[in-house]
Amino acid sequence: MGLSETLSLGFIAGVTILIGMPIGRMRSPRPNLRLMLNAVAIGVLVFLVWDVLAHAWEPIDSALSDVHNHTGGFAPVAGYGALFAGGLAVGLLGLVGYDRYLQRRKQAAGRGGPGAMSVDERPPAIRGVASWSKARQTALLIAVGIGLHNFAEGLAIGQSAASGEVALATVLVIGFALHNATEGFGIVAPLAGDIDERGNTRRPSWLFLGMMALIGGGPTFVGTWVGHGFTSEAVSVAFLTLAAGSILYVVCQLIGVASRANRMDLLATGLLIGLLAGFVTDAIVTAGGA
Repeated sequence: MGLSETLSLGFIAGVTILIGMPIGRMRSPRPNLRLMLNAVAIGVLVFLVWDVLAHAWEPIDSALSDVHNHTGGFAPVAGYGALFAGGLAVGLLGLVGYDRYLQRRKQAAGRGGPGAMSVDERPPAIRGVASWSKARQTALLIAVGIGLHNFAEGLAIGQSAASGEVALATVLVIGFALHNATEGFGIVAPLAGDIDERGNTRRPSWLFLGMMALIGGGPTFVGTWVGHGFTSEAVSVAFLTLAAGSILYVVCQLIGVASRANRMDLLATGLLIGLLAGFVTDAIVTAGGA
């Protein structure tokens, strides 16, 4: 399959992330609905963590089987294992550090920066991501984690198409397109609870939603392009574990939001719905022979 046809497959697989974006524009959703949306997003993300880590572990498992069968050494096990642990650590702890950096910027702006200020001086203005609400920052972190995951999915599409496995590539596109539709919902779910100081709902602009969709779904297209001309299991493991670490961090944040509401019934129900949605889309890919 040629590059242009392959890229069109990557575009189809990634663009479906737009399906869930309009949910972020809901007007004043009720508190219970906000909690349910948050819980469903957690379920989708928990499934993604399982799915990502399962795929990232496959090369290590295969290398260990080779050691057991005396057909390989420990070097591949150590190499892939280091990539697995390193990617997971960078994805998880990197976002912890970035989040703390944003909070320090806000605190510094609130204090007026280091040192004493004169009466005429004003606190430095907060710019960039640090000026966003917590809900929008969480949406961005989810989009980044999903984007890393989708880059690895794009690699699989590109590699399958380049090797002539057109049927497999087509099935992967269908499955990943369904996955991305649920992932788009996971990105915007925190925005349903975005409330300003007066208690009014902040509605994100279409530009903001489009930017989140590009961050989350665009890497599918880029990964397809890279995978068509370059094959590397190590690169795939690195991006998958980076995605798993970053998504794990976001899941911890969303669970914290849900626990403060003290509605375990809504959390459990939404979590179940999100998990089942993820497994259903995965089952479609498997049923197609991928």
